[in-house]
Amino acid sequence: MVESIARVRHIRVTPQKARRVVALIKGKQAEEALAILKFAPQGASEPIYKLVASAIANARVKSDKDGEYLDEQDLYVKNAYVDEGTTLKRFQPRAQGRAFQIKKRTSHITVVLSTPEVAETAAASTSSATGNKSKKASK
Repeated sequence: MVESIARVRHIRVTPQKARRVVALIKGKQAEEALAILKFAPQGASEPIYKLVASAIANARVKSDKDGEYLDEQDLYVKNAYVDEGTTLKRFQPRAQGRAFQIKKRTSHITVVLSTPEVAETAAASTSSATGNKSKKASK
């Protein structure tokens, strides 16, 4: 029943390219996600690999703190998303005294790992909450 979050901010990868890599690992088991990222040819796969490894370490520390047993094989990527970070604006000199703007984009990447028990209890609580609303509406 462990849920861990790892974030990296201002990483010098465009959000569009990072989202392609994050889509590869969503919903996968954590160890499988690491294997996929290790051999992915995209440049964004290295920082995301480190981020997933950090999330696994966070889960290990959190379970030790709570005194719970954690089997790392049970962890899966519950959610992973990429937000746009700050954009560094640079100028490239061009012919006849002109200048073209270059936008160096950054990303904020978040990975949430969870064990299946957390997902089941969350689903049960939302279904019971919606079940109560439907009963009240039918009366």
